[in-house]
Amino acid sequence: QVQLVESGGGLGQAGGSLKLSCAASGRTFSSYAMGWFRQAPGKEREFVAAISRSGGSPYYAESVKGRFTISRNGARNTVYLQMTRLKPEDTAVYYCAASPLRSTTHANDYSYWGQGTQVTVSS
Repeated sequence: QVQLVESGGGLGQAGGSLKLSCAASGRTFSSYAMGWFRQAPGKEREFVAAISRSGGSPYYAESVKGRFTISRNGARNTVYLQMTRLKPEDTAVYYCAASPLRSTTHANDYSYWGQGTQVTVSS
């Protein structure tokens, strides 16, 4: 089992920045690729970013590429999502997830999920 707890959400302004954190506990953090997903009201959950077990090969959705950065700290068992140049359409509940398989954009490949953290961006 892996427990994931997100933090860092809140209210941001368009053009501003927020940084999300996801702390992992349980099985070996380095055994999992990590991803961030988001779900806006009335919409399906969508992929945001993913990073491999080693911390390489970050991958981003087109909608956030160049604005968001995913990273991980093995010593702290934490994955981060640095969000810059925020837009109102970034408003959503953000979830981190752990995959025992590989870095992937598919939610079904992720076995463990956090409870989510709300991000609201005002214009």
